[in-house]
Amino acid sequence: MPKYYEEKEEDGRACAGVREDLRQCLLETSCVIQEGKSPRQCLKEGHCRSLQVSFFECKRSMLDARARFRGRKGY
Repeated sequence: MPKYYEEKEEDGRACAGVREDLRQCLLETSCVIQEGKSPRQCLKEGHCRSLQVSFFECKRSMLDARARFRGRKGY
Protein backbone atom coordinates (compact mmCIF):
# COMPACT_ATOMS: atom_id res chain seq x y z
CA MET A 1 0.00 0.00 0.00
CA PRO A 2 1.24 3.51 -0.73
CA LYS A 3 2.50 5.64 2.08
CA TYR A 4 1.45 9.26 2.00
CA TYR A 5 3.23 11.93 3.97
CA GLU A 6 1.92 15.41 4.70
CA GLU A 7 5.29 17.15 4.57
CA LYS A 8 6.59 15.26 1.55
CA GLU A 9 7.54 17.24 -1.53
CA GLU A 10 5.70 16.39 -4.75
CA ASP A 11 7.44 13.98 -7.12
CA GLY A 12 6.09 14.44 -10.64
CA ARG A 13 7.92 11.48 -12.14
CA ALA A 14 6.08 8.46 -13.44
CA CYS A 15 5.44 5.67 -10.92
CA ALA A 16 6.55 7.93 -8.06
CA GLY A 17 4.38 6.18 -5.47
CA VAL A 18 5.72 2.72 -6.25
CA ARG A 19 9.26 4.09 -6.43
CA GLU A 20 8.98 5.66 -2.97
CA ASP A 21 7.49 2.50 -1.43
CA LEU A 22 10.23 0.32 -2.96
CA ARG A 23 12.87 2.71 -1.63
CA GLN A 24 11.39 2.66 1.89
CA CYS A 25 11.03 -1.12 1.84
CA LEU A 26 14.68 -1.56 0.91
CA LEU A 27 15.94 0.91 3.50
CA GLU A 28 13.95 -0.84 6.25
CA THR A 29 15.08 -4.40 5.49
CA SER A 30 17.40 -6.23 7.85
CA CYS A 31 19.74 -6.71 4.90
CA VAL A 32 20.53 -2.98 4.82
CA ILE A 33 20.21 -2.18 8.52
CA GLN A 34 21.94 -5.14 10.17
CA GLU A 35 24.21 -6.52 7.46
CA GLY A 36 25.23 -3.10 6.12
CA LYS A 37 24.76 -4.00 2.47
CA SER A 38 23.68 -1.53 -0.17
CA PRO A 39 20.01 -1.44 -1.23
CA ARG A 40 21.07 -2.58 -4.70
CA GLN A 41 22.67 -5.74 -3.31
CA CYS A 42 19.59 -6.48 -1.20
CA LEU A 43 17.35 -6.02 -4.23
CA LYS A 44 19.44 -8.53 -6.17
CA GLU A 45 19.11 -11.00 -3.28
CA GLY A 46 15.32 -10.86 -3.59
CA HIS A 47 14.17 -8.50 -0.87
CA CYS A 48 10.96 -6.48 -1.58
CA ARG A 49 10.28 -8.59 -4.67
CA SER A 50 6.57 -7.71 -4.99
CA LEU A 51 7.29 -3.98 -5.04
CA GLN A 52 10.07 -4.51 -7.54
CA VAL A 53 7.67 -6.34 -9.86
CA SER A 54 5.05 -3.60 -9.42
CA PHE A 55 7.63 -0.93 -10.26
CA PHE A 56 8.73 -2.86 -13.35
CA GLU A 57 5.12 -3.27 -14.51
CA CYS A 58 4.47 0.43 -14.02
CA LYS A 59 7.55 1.44 -16.01
CA ARG A 60 6.76 -1.09 -18.72
CA SER A 61 3.22 0.23 -19.06
CA MET A 62 4.67 3.61 -20.03
CA LEU A 63 6.02 2.05 -23.24
CA ASP A 64 2.84 0.13 -24.00
CA ALA A 65 0.67 1.79 -26.64
CA ARG A 66 -2.48 0.52 -24.90
CA ALA A 67 -1.57 2.63 -21.86
CA ARG A 68 -2.79 5.68 -23.75
CA PHE A 69 -6.32 4.34 -23.38
CA ARG A 70 -6.13 2.45 -20.10
CA GLY A 71 -3.79 4.74 -18.15
CA ARG A 72 -0.55 3.82 -16.42
CA LYS A 73 -0.44 1.00 -13.92
CA GLY A 74 0.62 1.73 -10.39
CA TYR A 75 -0.23 4.62 -8.15
